[in-house]
Amino acid sequence: MRLPSIAATANPELAGQLDAAIDDKTKPPGSLGALEVLAKQLGLIQQSLAVTVDRPAILVFAGDHGVVAEGISAFPQEVTWQMVENFLADGAAINVFARQNNAALYVVDAGVNHDFGARPGLIDRKLAHGTRNFALEPAMSAEQCATAMEHGAALVADLPGNVAGFGEMGIGNTTSAAALMHKLTGIPAGECVGAGTGLPPEGVLRKQRVIEAAAERHAGVSDPLDVLATFGGFEIAMMTGAMLRAASLRKTLLIDGFIVTAALLAASRMAPAILDYCVFAHCSDEAGHRRMLDRLGARPLLQLGMRLGEGTGAALALPLLHAAANFLNQMATFSSASVSGKSAPA
Repeated sequence: MRLPSIAATANPELAGQLDAAIDDKTKPPGSLGALEVLAKQLGLIQQSLAVTVDRPAILVFAGDHGVVAEGISAFPQEVTWQMVENFLADGAAINVFARQNNAALYVVDAGVNHDFGARPGLIDRKLAHGTRNFALEPAMSAEQCATAMEHGAALVADLPGNVAGFGEMGIGNTTSAAALMHKLTGIPAGECVGAGTGLPPEGVLRKQRVIEAAAERHAGVSDPLDVLATFGGFEIAMMTGAMLRAASLRKTLLIDGFIVTAALLAASRMAPAILDYCVFAHCSDEAGHRRMLDRLGARPLLQLGMRLGEGTGAALALPLLHAAANFLNQMATFSSASVSGKSAPA
């Protein structure tokens, strides 16, 4: 896949204008905290003092993982396709939160081990019935990984709005995400793995040992694209391609939890400027997510003890995007409201 060109958002003149506009609102400087940082980020992404949150969309990519054969999940693999059915029936948490926040929801079969047939509401981009077991061999071929990324890029390019949120579903994908984190950051595997869908401590230790053994087996793999193909999932690779394309189109990227952040981690190793476009929705309770966020220099908007995935954190962060845009566009200034500004020191 030819990686899209992503321009850094840095613009000192516009940044100064945004700071001045934000500080002129009828409030003490800095008193809206992270919303002020977010408003400035939106302005730099959109290269404008008048920002919008236009037709936000959340894409949920689903795929299965061959590494479940190693006993690394508390749930059986068929839960992946069963949850996709739940998405299509409008019954999952992401359906509720997307509807609540007026976000379009797209469900993508990236590589689920199930044949759905043609279904209303399901975007079929299935590459295979799940990846191979990366404990024994690369999860994907280089060609499959490139195709997955291209599919993701094409899907996000067709979205009409300027905000793209990302979610996922795939039994075993916390193991894939932890392996990606370990390989791409060098953080010890024991600090990357967590309980996922609810593993007991001995299950978490087994997951750690599977990742450590796989990392040793594939020790020569270091290029980010090769790491993604070796340890990733179809849904993770598809998200990576979608994120890269979304940033190249100057969309705001709403980053969900542990697995979505792992996809972004891979994307950021390919195109570091992508981080300028990322709004980190929340810090997941999945062990390792805080360390990954810290490595990316990210400041999440929310910390709610969540670890569901599906893009739920991204959906819940949408009101904060609206709030940041709305105060910048609609809040009175000191001069327009005839309110005295901060007194100069005596």
